[in-house]
Amino acid sequence: MKFWFPLAIDAVIAAIAVFFFFAGLADGSVSSFNIELWGCILLGLGSLLGGSLWFRAKGQRGIALVLVWLLAAPALLGVLLLLAILISNPRWN
Repeated sequence: MKFWFPLAIDAVIAAIAVFFFFAGLADGSVSSFNIELWGCILLGLGSLLGGSLWFRAKGQRGIALVLVWLLAAPALLGVLLLLAILISNPRWN
């Protein structure tokens, strides 16, 4: 549970990034100007997911947990912030 829950969060984040990449390819917003940036983002996400699974398979669970939580912790904090904003219904003026 300590490994698979943040890995699932990371997989959802990676799937969202891949979706936006292909949507950008379809509408033309991903072009030769920013394809290197998209490549780095997708390569980083893939390396993070694959590296954490590889380290876990090699028996180095501590490094694998650190890798998975690198992306899952900020995502969970962002979701908590969004929920706090939705629940508290702040006045923006």
